[in-house]
Order: sequence, then structure tokens, then C-alpha cells
Amino acid sequence: MKTKKVLVVDPLEKRRRRLASFLRELAYELTEVQDIKQAADKLLGVNNFSFLIFNCSQLDSYQVGLLRSIHSFNPRLSIILLTPQDEPYLGVELINKGLIHHLGEPENLSGLYAVLINEQEKQELRYKNDLYLKELRKLKREQERYLKKADILEEIYDTTIENLMTALDLRDVETFGHSRTVAKYSQVLARILGIEEKEKLDNIRKGALLHDVGKIAIPDSILKKAGSLTEEEWEKIRLHPSLGFGLIKEIKLVPEVGNIILYHHERYDGTGYPQQLKGEHIPLEARIFALADALDAITSYRPYRKERDFQVAREEIIKNKATQFDPEVVDAFCSIEISKWEKIRFETTRFLPQYEPWIKSAKSR
Repeated sequence: MKTKKVLVVDPLEKRRRRLASFLRELAYELTEVQDIKQAADKLLGVNNFSFLIFNCSQLDSYQVGLLRSIHSFNPRLSIILLTPQDEPYLGVELINKGLIHHLGEPENLSGLYAVLINEQEKQELRYKNDLYLKELRKLKREQERYLKKADILEEIYDTTIENLMTALDLRDVETFGHSRTVAKYSQVLARILGIEEKEKLDNIRKGALLHDVGKIAIPDSILKKAGSLTEEEWEKIRLHPSLGFGLIKEIKLVPEVGNIILYHHERYDGTGYPQQLKGEHIPLEARIFALADALDAITSYRPYRKERDFQVAREEIIKNKATQFDPEVVDAFCSIEISKWEKIRFETTRFLPQYEPWIKSAKSR
């Protein structure tokens, strides 16, 4: 253990020497002075004292001021006042002012040693606590940097998804804006069905945005074909959920996102694709998305038919309850007035009207 330095202040030389001798025998390193002024000269500058022990029964205002300066300049210094038991007032005053840590009696050397041991343990605890606080502040700074980087990466990830889906929508101009619209419908349905967790709702949004990412691998000759598709071409179209899942499974892919991409064409009665899952074997987020996807498809323009209104969409969805769609999801959809679904669509696609004439004219050529 490192030797602790003690500064002893006592105007009486005999008593001071007795105390110094006692402490040296206990392996403390001693410095002796006669008064608080001499102590201040040693302590109001760079020093490595651990303890100040001073013996007195009274201090004037100047001396109290010096003690206050010593205390402020040496926050780790343990200050011990030795005063007769029948003169406790000075000690009580200094304790109340927060200028000393312990009181002792000049003649009770064993008691003073116990005080020193106690203060030494407190100093070591304070030192360890300071180290812990320093490490905690360091960890906090690192966490803040990590969170900042995570936020930046999340923003880049979201922007990448948005840009990717915009590119896909523009590739198939008749469905421009489709991904954003079904993403909003899916989140609204999810909340009606009791999904309130922010992260899960955001994952459903991301899955909806990425649901048709597999169409990247479908040739334009099939994707943009004006006439009816052959059975062979339909087989290729039906591959896009699996292709999409395979394309992005290596990146940041949470279950909700992957489930929507892979299972969004499954049907509640088990006649969908790619795995012919039935009922609740289809993940809930995929069942939610299937209805949202159909709602937007029915109410959007297609080159082979005009867009239909939400009343027609509602009737069509109810008609396919328990066959194409989960009955609970249909009930959730029907629990909201048609005008509110129309408002959701308008707010999601209000930047699109300028594109619609171009889309229609491009497809009519």
C-alpha cells in the first residue's frame, strides 16, 4: 500500500512530536507545522498530502477562511480536528460548515488511528468511484457516438429502401406510388389489430415498401407485357416473392420485413403462392399486407381498366373474406369508414396527380 502523507498542525511542540512519533511508527509520512497559516503555505499549491490533522480549540475568522481555502483547493484531502471533549463547539461549527471530516481527542491516539483508517478507506472508495464515473462518461460518449452512427445508418437504410422502391415503381409506371400507399394502409390495419410497437410498425412499413423487390429479376418483356401472360410467364411472375426474399435476406432483415416479401401472395384458403400456406400459418403482417395490396390495386388506374372507388373495393374485399383474406383483417378494414381510407390514400399520394396523365398516355401508345 502506498505511504500516506500527513500534515500535523499543533502549536504545542511536545504534543505535536508525540503524535508525529505515533504516526511514523504506523508507517505514515509526517510533516509538522505550528499553525494553520503554515499549513496553508504547504497545502495551497501542488502537494500530495492525504490528511490534515490540526489541534486547536478556537479559530478566528481569518483562520477559518484559510481552512475554507485549503478545503476548496484540496477536495480529496481528509481534514481531522483534534479538540478537547469539553470544548466541542468549534468542531460542531466546522462540521456544519462542511470544512472538516472528523473530530477526535488530542490524547486518544488509538481513536485517531481508527479515524485515519476510516478516512483512508473512504479516499480509496472515492478514487474508485471517480474511475467508475470517468469510465461511465467514456462509455456514455461512445454510446452517443454509436447511437448517432446507428441513426445515420438507419436513415441511409430507409433512404435506400425509398429510392429502390421509387426506381421499381418508375420501372412499372402503372403502379407508381403503389409501395408507399400500401405501406400506409398496412400500418393503419396493423394498429387496428393491436400492433402498437413503434419498431414493429416501422418494420411493416419497410416490408411493404420492399414487397415487390423480387420484380427486379423479372424481365421487362414479361413485367410490361400489354397482352395476357402465358402460363410459363405466370410461373416466372410467381417467383418474385422468393426472388425478393433471396435478394435481401443477407442485409438487415427483420422477420416482419422478410415475411411480407415472401408471403404477400399467400391466400387465407391456402391457394396462394409460393408455399400455399393457409390461415394463421401465414404470418400476420403478410395477411395484413395482402388486403392493403388488394385495396390499392382495386382503387388504382390500370391500362386494362379504370380505377374503381372504395365502395367497390370494400364489396370486393368482403366477398373474398376467408378465401383470399383473413376474416379478422377484413373486419379491421371494415371498422373504418370509407371516407377515412380515401383520406389516407389522398394524403399518401397527393404528389402523384402530375404523373397520372403521363402514366396513362405512356401506356396507351
